Parts: sequence; structure tokens; C-alpha cells
Amino acid sequence: MTVETKTAEFASISLDSGASLAPVTVAYQTYGHLNASKSNAILILHAFSGDAHAAGISAETGKPGWWDNTIGPGKAFDTDKFFIICSNVLGGCQGTTGPSSVNPQTGCPYAMSFPVITIGDMVQLQTKLIDFLGIERLVAVAGGSMGGMQALEWAVSYPDRVVAAIPIATTARHSPQQIAFNEVGRQAIMADPDWNDGNYYSSRPPGRGLAIARMVGHITYMSDESMREKFGRRLREKEKYGFDFSVDFEVESYLRYRGNQFVGRFDANSYLYITKAEDYFDLTNGAGTLANAFAKAQARFLVISFSSDWLYPSYQSQEIVRVLRRSNHDVAYCELPSNYGHDAFLVDVAEQSEVLRGFLESTSKEKA
Repeated sequence: MTVETKTAEFASISLDSGASLAPVTVAYQTYGHLNASKSNAILILHAFSGDAHAAGISAETGKPGWWDNTIGPGKAFDTDKFFIICSNVLGGCQGTTGPSSVNPQTGCPYAMSFPVITIGDMVQLQTKLIDFLGIERLVAVAGGSMGGMQALEWAVSYPDRVVAAIPIATTARHSPQQIAFNEVGRQAIMADPDWNDGNYYSSRPPGRGLAIARMVGHITYMSDESMREKFGRRLREKEKYGFDFSVDFEVESYLRYRGNQFVGRFDANSYLYITKAEDYFDLTNGAGTLANAFAKAQARFLVISFSSDWLYPSYQSQEIVRVLRRSNHDVAYCELPSNYGHDAFLVDVAEQSEVLRGFLESTSKEKA
């Protein structure tokens, strides 16, 4: 299945900060077919560094989507049954308006004049896209990590537009440790001399800082066990230590590769803005308690966590589940065993797919 990225443009969007953007463009892809009543749509929400290309083979790059093992005919998100939508988030750098976009008032990239955004702002832009597609109510919103935050935001901010919410490997608010890891990444970028206060678009980008930020982030996505299995203490193309600061270990080489690869596809300023949006996310803001935040939610919930995920550990998902159950919401919870750490929702999908398939089947029956 070859897919193309489409765009939709909207006159403006008002942000939680009080600022506004005008105009604003959103990049998106769709898979499957929207039925006549427009009642079979599911919105997939990507994680921090993802994009709209969730499934199929990209017409632009020839590469498969980041959740291609989960979306498609007969897969967990079955495109023979559902119309699947995925859009690049506000603040991103893959077709949706972000700091690398041209500010129409200046003719130059926004850079750091781009307003600070929130998860709520991202979701608000998604509602504009759903309206543009003529869809009143979604069968489900689903995503892992930051995508799970967006799923929760949909459920509490637009309760009448979501039948089911599927937050995976996520949290209702960032912990101090999660904020700390993001701050290390931001400081690595801003300490790079090439960052130039964000004004690097006509020169060399802060590749060293962004690569380090990605290296730190990637460590948090894996588990101790998965790193031990993948790398151990194996040396990289040598039989003994070099007794210098070149690459000795396989894991060092892997992290450098991941960091350099990331520089080629992601914008450093988007890294700053999106991680700040993650850190600001807190469902209790304005509500006082998590129970109050979920008071208006109408969706059924499927909450999934993974046993080896130490970036978004299971206790954070379990807190969400406890509050929902105490409030008599329809919620199912599954902690899946996996050695892959936080990345499990992307790579260890066999059991996850079975859980998703069963939940969506029961949701469709209840909806009918």
C-alpha cells in the first residue's frame, strides 16, 4: 500500500499561551476507506519524534510507516474495517506548522519566535482536521508515549467526539525525572554553538547538540535487559580497548549512529518545543484532581503499559486506571510483558495487537 502525505490549511488557531498562529497547515495521511456515514474513523497519534506516516509505503521516501506492523488489512487497526488517520503534530517538522515554517509576517522561519505550544494545542489542531474531513465522532483515538497524552487530552477535552481512547505507555503528567531527561536534551541543543538562538536555518544546524539529545533520549527508550541482549560489552571492530576516546563498545557506536541519523530528519527547534509541550502536560491543570479531569469523559478506555518500560513505568498507567475505575468509567487495563522497554509499543506488537483487536471489536459492537 503506497500512501501520500496530504495537507490541510486553516485560517488560524488560538493557543493555550494566549498567542495565535495564522495560517496553520497540518500534514496527514489516511488508510482504508471512510464509510458513507463517516462513522468508522480512528485517529492515530504519534509519539515525540514521529510523523504522519504511520503505515504503508511512503510515496515520498519508499519507507514503511512507523506503526506499519499495527495498521493495515487484518492488522490490529484493520483498514478493511476502519478509516485510519494520522497527522503530524503542531510544532513538528514534517509538514505541519512549526518553528522551521515560514512566518508569513517576516518571510523567514519562525525559529524561536514560534509560540510555545501544549498537548492541548496539538489536539485542537487535530479537531480542525477531523472537522475538515467531515467526521463528527471518532471510533477511537490511540497512541503511545506522547501519542497517549494526546489520546487522554481528546477524552477529557472533547468527550462527545470520542467513543474510545487507547493511551499506551504514557502518563497523565510528566514526573520530575521525565522532565529532567527532556531538559538535558534541550540544554544539549542550546549549548551547541551552531544553535545561534534558534536562527540556524540559513547556516549549519546544531547537529552535535541534537545528536546528543537523541542519544540521551534513545537510552530511555530501551531497557537494561534489551541493551544487554543487543550489545552486551562487545567491542566494535576491535579485539581490545583502544585506550583513547574513540568508539570501543558496540553500544557507543549504536548511539552515535542513532544520533547522527536523527539529525538528518528532525529539526532541533521542534525538539525544544515538543519536549516542552510534553513537560507542560498535566491533566489535573485546571481540574485540581485526576478524578475531576476525567469527570466529563464519555469514552471507554483501554490502557496499556509494558513491564520493562522505565521511562513511562506501569505505575503511571495504573494511576489512570484506578481513577477511572473509582469513577465507574468503562476501562480495561493490560500490562504486557516485554524486554524492549519503552519502545515495546512500536516493536513488540504481537500481544498488543491481540488486545487492541479485541477491544476495537467490542467497541464497534457497543457503538452499533
